[in-house]
Amino acid sequence: MSAPVGGQPAPADRSGRVHSFLAPAALALVLGLWGITRQGTMWRDESVTYQVAHRSLPEIWALLQNADAVHGLYYVLMHGLFALWDGGLVTLRLPSVLAVAVAAGLVGLTGCRLAGRRAGLSSGAVFALTPEVQMYAQEGRSYALVCALVALGTYLLLRCLTEPSRRLWILYWLSLLAASWLHEFAVLALPAHGITVLASRADRPVRRAWAVAAAAVAAGLVPLVLLSAGQSGQVSWISGPKPREWLEITGVALVAALCARYPVPGRRPVLVPRLALPLTVLPTAVLLLSALHEPLYVDRYVLFTDIGFALLVGTSISALVTAVSHRGPLRARLPRTAALAATALAVVLALTPVTLQMRNPDSRKDDVTAVAEEVRRVSAPGDGVVFAPSRRREWRLSYPEEYDGLVDLALRTAPQASASLQGVEFPATEIRTRMLSMDRIVVLSDPPGQPEDTVPQEAVKRDVLRSHFHECSRTRVKGAQVTLYARGRSCPPVRAG
Repeated sequence: MSAPVGGQPAPADRSGRVHSFLAPAALALVLGLWGITRQGTMWRDESVTYQVAHRSLPEIWALLQNADAVHGLYYVLMHGLFALWDGGLVTLRLPSVLAVAVAAGLVGLTGCRLAGRRAGLSSGAVFALTPEVQMYAQEGRSYALVCALVALGTYLLLRCLTEPSRRLWILYWLSLLAASWLHEFAVLALPAHGITVLASRADRPVRRAWAVAAAAVAAGLVPLVLLSAGQSGQVSWISGPKPREWLEITGVALVAALCARYPVPGRRPVLVPRLALPLTVLPTAVLLLSALHEPLYVDRYVLFTDIGFALLVGTSISALVTAVSHRGPLRARLPRTAALAATALAVVLALTPVTLQMRNPDSRKDDVTAVAEEVRRVSAPGDGVVFAPSRRREWRLSYPEEYDGLVDLALRTAPQASASLQGVEFPATEIRTRMLSMDRIVVLSDPPGQPEDTVPQEAVKRDVLRSHFHECSRTRVKGAQVTLYARGRSCPPVRAG
């Protein structure tokens, strides 16, 4: 057994730890269940989860050889869940809701061990109320589960630094390995934790134990890295942060730095900034630096950095409220718990517009439900349908019944049969021939202003439509447009919605 850092922490009563876990977890659970179906809609990434999870295990395994290996474990877990209960959108998103609730509780528990019960409650509440966290709590993807496992690993690291044991180190290793298998970039929590170990001046046995655990995580991740190495083209769409994202990244870093400098009362073996600041800043910094070779930064890939941010902000709020409540006449009139509750209420009210917007279909990049409804409105049996670009076929996969009677003119082999996400298309010459055989074609495409794919199949789609068809109608829906084309000078009548 390795030696602890600076002796044992000041004991926190059991009820304080329980409250620090349960209260934030309950808050996150309520927020996650509120509007979980998002008015019966899903966006394209969730659509991929939904349709892949409904494939057989052999079909999922075949897919992972070609695409989405980094999400393989998540797809298998969701396949099992849908096999037990196919509750549609609720089944799709409930694991994320529960994961964020657990993560919020663990953030609260970590904050409690770092700086006391009020700091734990405040940190857990900050995490649960963070808009980004609320968004991915209702997302049918792996990011919330990754966040929960990193939160568990962070809590276990704190335990290992103050009361190390072989059992705790094994649990730490398992939690980070599982997180990394759910998404490879979760491994970026490891160097952040390494900085914490060094900054906390841990004894040599503790440093050695962490190094062994980190090496074991890296070794356990090798099979996934090898499997996904040939699929790097799937992230070729990443172009780096937009100006608004740069503003958000800078703002988070500045707030984190300010909170890290704010004194938190009490003597603790592990200081809050030493644990929370590296976790907040380092993973994002690594992905931003990757742009020197290939852009890889997407905020959801490092959702777990909100754990560190919540700890910094939450403990600072608790310390500030404590300081204010001890000054002058406020001391008698403003108990710390009441002040903390008032602060939390103010934050909730300030975030209400954002909280409401997160439960609106417009909060996502697109809305495959709205796309399917518009296709049904403008199409007639026997019409052709073209996806431009082909990857937008993912809009169809979760609502195939809305496309019944339509001919997918470019599709040669369906996604499941081709062990792919969007299927395999015909060569350009065959696509041209098939398009010219139709009188009406419904085209599903990205909104204006998006870069056009230059591959021959996509070029021929645009050429045929421009040269041989007339645009009848064009409808913008969230993140997409549905356009009806027809041969000749006049358009056939469009069915009313």
